[in-house]
Amino acid sequence: MGAVAMGTGVMIGAGIFALTGQIAQFAGPLFPLAFLVAAVISAFSAYTYIKVSNKYPSAGGIAMILNKAYGPATITGGAALLMAFSMIINESLVARTFATYTLQLFPGDPHPVFVPILALGLIVFAFLVNIAGNRLVGGISKAAAIVKIGGILVFALVALAAAGFSFQPARASDGADASIMGFLAGVALAILAYKGFTTITNSGAEIANPHRNVGRAIMIALVICLVVYMLVAWAVGSTLSIDEIVAARDYSLAEAARPAVGEAGVWFTVLLAIVATASGVIASIFAVSRMIAMLTDMKLIPHSHFGMPGHIQQHTLVYTVVAAGVLAAFFDLGRIASMGAIFYLVMDVIIHWGVLRRMREDVGANPVVLVAAILFDLIALGAFVIMKLLSDPFIIAVSAGGIAAIFVFEKVYLVRRAPPNRTET
Repeated sequence: MGAVAMGTGVMIGAGIFALTGQIAQFAGPLFPLAFLVAAVISAFSAYTYIKVSNKYPSAGGIAMILNKAYGPATITGGAALLMAFSMIINESLVARTFATYTLQLFPGDPHPVFVPILALGLIVFAFLVNIAGNRLVGGISKAAAIVKIGGILVFALVALAAAGFSFQPARASDGADASIMGFLAGVALAILAYKGFTTITNSGAEIANPHRNVGRAIMIALVICLVVYMLVAWAVGSTLSIDEIVAARDYSLAEAARPAVGEAGVWFTVLLAIVATASGVIASIFAVSRMIAMLTDMKLIPHSHFGMPGHIQQHTLVYTVVAAGVLAAFFDLGRIASMGAIFYLVMDVIIHWGVLRRMREDVGANPVVLVAAILFDLIALGAFVIMKLLSDPFIIAVSAGGIAAIFVFEKVYLVRRAPPNRTET
């Protein structure tokens, strides 16, 4: 249950509050269906992680999977860093979501500078909680998961009741593309809303009976999130038009609560968002710091103390918080979500390919399912990149440059730490 709480904590914090409006902007009136299709694709992806984690439960999670598939190679370190950065991007995404919802409690139009200030404040708070110890992180994750799931279900049911339990797809706004390409781009973003299940693989060494319970925890978390996402998507879609959802895309749930139950609904939704996003950042920082520490133990990335006391995971907490803080300060929600989706999907394809080519017999994986997972990822990624090239080519250039830089960095590091070739005389 602790693993389920952590997985849902990361997923729900980002998925609903941060991405609903962003997905509606791409998928138009079909945005609830985008959440459903993304859940199916995520289930195919989860198959790979479950098969490997059941055979080799480990705290290394994704780093362990990549190392077993490719060995200590450039692609292992590069793909693991892609996952680490996608999780850091997720932290900044959720932190800015926390800020945009919190500002809805204040009258007028607050200055935009308060968004990065509040986001940085949440990241620092999450760092302090993680420094306090793993037990506190687990306790907060469990309590917050109950509050979030219960509260979001209340929000969805109240909004649906106010709309007469009938979802009426609204006409897409002029800026929304309801074409198949736009829908698939929305699916790519919705996949980002489910990727938190991968954090469960990092707990493989700590879960009781991990050969069975890692897979169970992943599937339970995915089903819970699918139910929550679909109810909330229907609730928002039955309360607001697509124009209104896109206009309030950074705080669409709070805006949807206003016509349903008035200002009291806005306060309830904002307070719920604060709990959800704060716990999501805490859980994500915990998971990514463990992953980066594992990469240093595997000698896949360098490590420097920079004069800091304590052990390596405390240092990786600092690195994680600094990187997330920089992103939260200088990038808006749309661009952060775009980078996160691209990094994650590229990494996901690399993992499926490695398991397909080198591990499928060892872990007993069905090659048809692995191929399907790769194709689904590539279709969603291709559609998303095309749509962003048309609307925001800058973020595609930044994402491509970041991916290239990660693999070049990893190649240079591994070459430098390799022992020199010696010949006998």
